[in-house]
Amino acid sequence: VSVGRVMTCVLGMVVRREREIREFVETPFYRVLSTIGEKGSTFEGEWRAVKGSKWFESFDLYKENGFKKKEKAEELIRYLSTDQPVGNSPLTCQIVSIEKKKEKKNPPLLFNLAEIQNECSKRFKISPDETLRIIQELYEKKLVTYPRTDARVLSTAVAKEIHKNLNGLMQYEPAKPYLQDIVGFGSHKGLEKTRYVNDKQITDHYAIIPTGQGTGGLKGLPNLSQKVYDVIVRRFLSIFYPPAVYQKVAIVTKMKEESFFSSFKVLAEEGYLKVAGVPGKKSDGEDTDAAFFDKIQGLKKGMTLPVQSLDIKEGKTSPPKRYNSGSLILAMENAGQLIEDEELRAQIKGSGIGTSATRGEILKKLFNNKYLALNKKTQIVTPTMLGEMIYDVVDHSIRPLLNPELTASWEKGLTYVAEGDITSDEYMKKLDDFVSRRTLAVKGLNNQYQMRA
Repeated sequence: VSVGRVMTCVLGMVVRREREIREFVETPFYRVLSTIGEKGSTFEGEWRAVKGSKWFESFDLYKENGFKKKEKAEELIRYLSTDQPVGNSPLTCQIVSIEKKKEKKNPPLLFNLAEIQNECSKRFKISPDETLRIIQELYEKKLVTYPRTDARVLSTAVAKEIHKNLNGLMQYEPAKPYLQDIVGFGSHKGLEKTRYVNDKQITDHYAIIPTGQGTGGLKGLPNLSQKVYDVIVRRFLSIFYPPAVYQKVAIVTKMKEESFFSSFKVLAEEGYLKVAGVPGKKSDGEDTDAAFFDKIQGLKKGMTLPVQSLDIKEGKTSPPKRYNSGSLILAMENAGQLIEDEELRAQIKGSGIGTSATRGEILKKLFNNKYLALNKKTQIVTPTMLGEMIYDVVDHSIRPLLNPELTASWEKGLTYVAEGDITSDEYMKKLDDFVSRRTLAVKGLNNQYQMRA
């Protein structure tokens, strides 16, 4: 059985996820939605059991916006539909609050290896080591900077010379219109004052960016390599653009003491999305069309609106998602936490498992050993039967090996040595002690009969 502080931990992540999926039991739940407004221009409100609701903190709820049983949802609708003030008049609701705000979305940080491996796995369905191979080739042809990097920012020194990279990209046809914008913004001056430049966040190499050189050699490269180059160029150019700005409106309406929530979002200024080139990416929240959005803007607190209908929408809980080769690399970078949020990821930076140079190789080893299986078409990763057996063997002998915290704490120990807080002898003594203690413990377990079972 091959074990290692990083590979066994990654195996653990994948096996645990697979078992969660296997044991997952789908639960139905029932939400109540109102259709509000005049026919022809209605919007939807979602009921939630907030404070003041008859069902607040009731045991019948699944989370605060649904019921576990359909009958309870029907009961709510009956309650809201009865004794409207005037005979058979249609149902109405009242606007109790309407909130308008602008939301800015900054261009994302630059690519480090893990991020671009994740992006290419999602976009082109290629494995992390394939991505590294392509970027390595782009690097050797002087098209991009050094690929094996953990940093997502630039150094002050590079930022001061950034006009060279931009000028060079003038030779790359697709970048021209964006470069003209950037000249207009003048945003390349003073780049060192932005969040994209930070000397403290760089250990040995800065983020992956186009050099602006060697663009003539692009034509001779495979189509896929050209596409990967384009993704890197777009991410780089994005940081010179202003944030994207969304207009948001949130409306709360009431029927009796029950609250319904609606929210609308429209892209007001496209900002960096113009260059990001993320195919068909809708923002979170439905993008409302502009004419309808204007109507919504005209609504005021205290207005009474007709309610066309109250409906029940059945939903089902969904199992956790399997890792794909890219999200697994990200999870390794973040010590087993799949953190989608940029800012949070930056905070726990440096507590990952493996390094940008080794992560792809470690996955490859797990595939070669047949502990994990990779679906080439979808890049989805699953454990093999053998992988699950090995998980159980380790779980019954050296359990901490399956835990990202162990490896993260060893990495931290190395940092302490580097910063002079402890000596390398102290560190080695601890490590030695762990390995010999654990190995002897396994030898003395004599649990092969249980194992076979």
